[in-house]
Amino acid sequence: MFFRRSRPTIPTFAERVNLLRQAGFATETVSDGRVRISKHGIGAIIGDEGKNQPQIERAGVLVGHVIATLASAGYQMFLELPSGVRLPATAEQLHNLHEFEEDVKEALGLSSLYNTSLGTTTPNHHYDRVNKRDSGQQPKPWEKKQTRIVAPETKDALPI
Repeated sequence: MFFRRSRPTIPTFAERVNLLRQAGFATETVSDGRVRISKHGIGAIIGDEGKNQPQIERAGVLVGHVIATLASAGYQMFLELPSGVRLPATAEQLHNLHEFEEDVKEALGLSSLYNTSLGTTTPNHHYDRVNKRDSGQQPKPWEKKQTRIVAPETKDALPI
């Protein structure tokens, strides 16, 4: 009777996939219920994490029919295939990947965070250089002090 707010409707995962199709993305259903989307040589796999909330599980540049994800070597970004082969990423590929991720988030209605909107990041990207922070083995300052600076250990680090 008075001013009532209408309850927001949460679209289902299938409705969100239809929104992606309307935005110009090619969609393909994978056998486990996830959806593979692609546009302009960039692809991603999205899945339903529950409560009709989609999640971008893996995004990267399409090399043939395989999605190559980003890997950072510190000085350059590489495209890493599931077989372990690394190819150097070009500035155009990184730009297209960044635009693709922003378009997908916009079409799905996901929030875009500030730090990921600034540029392309990798899944194992570290914003700070705290030594061994993620492993839980960070040395105590009062114990043996290392005089040599050691690069952080990452899962996909290139052998030196």
